Amino acid sequence: MKRAGSDAAVLKPAEHKSEGFKIYDTLSREISAVSASNGEFVRIYCCGPTVYRDAHVGNLRTFLLADLVQRTLAFAGVKSQLVQNITDVGHMSEDFEEDKIIAQSKLEKKDPYSVAREYEARFHQDCRALNIRAADSYPRASECIDLMIDLITKLIADGLAYQGEDGSVYFDATRFPSYGALSGNRLDALKPGHRYEFTEGGAKRFHADWALWKAAGSRSEMIWDTPWGRGFPGWHIECSAMSLKYLAGKVDLHIGGIDLRFPHHEDERAQSNSLIPGGGEAVTLWLHGEHLLFEGRKMSKSSGNVVLLSDVIARGIDPLAIRFCFMENRYRSQMDLSWSSIQAAHLTLERWRKAYQSWFKSPANLSERVNQLIAEIASAFNNDLDTPRAMISLRGIERGDFEGGEKRALFEALNPLFGLDLLKQREAKRLTKEAEALLEKRKAARANRDFKLSDQVRDELSLLGIEVRDTSEGQEWSWKIN
Repeated sequence: MKRAGSDAAVLKPAEHKSEGFKIYDTLSREISAVSASNGEFVRIYCCGPTVYRDAHVGNLRTFLLADLVQRTLAFAGVKSQLVQNITDVGHMSEDFEEDKIIAQSKLEKKDPYSVAREYEARFHQDCRALNIRAADSYPRASECIDLMIDLITKLIADGLAYQGEDGSVYFDATRFPSYGALSGNRLDALKPGHRYEFTEGGAKRFHADWALWKAAGSRSEMIWDTPWGRGFPGWHIECSAMSLKYLAGKVDLHIGGIDLRFPHHEDERAQSNSLIPGGGEAVTLWLHGEHLLFEGRKMSKSSGNVVLLSDVIARGIDPLAIRFCFMENRYRSQMDLSWSSIQAAHLTLERWRKAYQSWFKSPANLSERVNQLIAEIASAFNNDLDTPRAMISLRGIERGDFEGGEKRALFEALNPLFGLDLLKQREAKRLTKEAEALLEKRKAARANRDFKLSDQVRDELSLLGIEVRDTSEGQEWSWKIN
């Protein structure tokens, strides 16, 4: 028998019946079934990072959403293919007309491609730390320029795009009748000067038109030759190019943060639908994750409350505590994260993993009631990713009336769905003889109701980096988080 927490094969639960995976579709404003339009696998596109800085935990919430979708499908035996773009050119700063990658390269005094590759690598590292499974493909914007030029050429030929007086190429928003269906904006109500689309000098025919390709002007880095002169791509065209190319012209499910709904996804929808032969929707379902607050405020550089995954790890906290917290909140509800909630999640994971090691001593027992609970939890995931309900059920296992072998079977069956490393062995950190003696001393003081001495010993243990808690089952301790 392999040890607990190993990669040993575990018993699989009985096939659970469900009504299929459903999510809230932003376009139809309805709960809709996720299905494979090709009859083989669900084609998913998730907007990836702009690699000019580290992704903060709010960004990572969106990337986790794609992982939860894939895990839910896989748990039901449904195959999927995920494409996630890497924006390494074309995303302009909100404050001034400069590419975010180039602006960061100036700050760091590095080549812009070196900056992009460094932050791209760190993005993948953060995803691995959160148990976010790798996408099937990570196309980079800078390596898909020819794809974008081909699409822009077609849009111009079809009379849907034009070259402005400034040399840039723009999509004619008035030629797409259903513009605004995704975000709820009306074209005639949009005001000029949206921060992503502002252009001086009246180069556009209509103020809501957006750039597909931008003329280089004085820019000398990250520019390419095109039929319209030297320049660089607009932000939105990359996602149309990559999704249509790498998912064979159809996206079953498109995922992104709520902040991308407008203008990014609204513009992308107009472009992609205009490129579909015979018309129709290039994307079947649009899935958006809500904003994250941190300790009551929107996470932003200006607020000084940006939290990176490396900050979490530096405090001695398991990064999967972040995953745990996210799953206790519905993806399309704004959530408020805090250091106290992250620490509580860390301690819960530590306790569960310790408990699993004891349950592992019993043979795994996939009883009827075990399979019933697994089916109920799977149903919660299938119901628009109701992870809060699933987490309540997961919490109930530890102190439920299941036998040890049943609890073992539950954790082993559910581990791939939750992605919380429930079977992981706790890292051993040995207590000193002094600490062991103090723990026994405090235990005896509590038994004798000598609470003054108990509190004194607690303080001594705290100085040794040990946190003590009193529970209904007695004294428990853990190493303090920095």
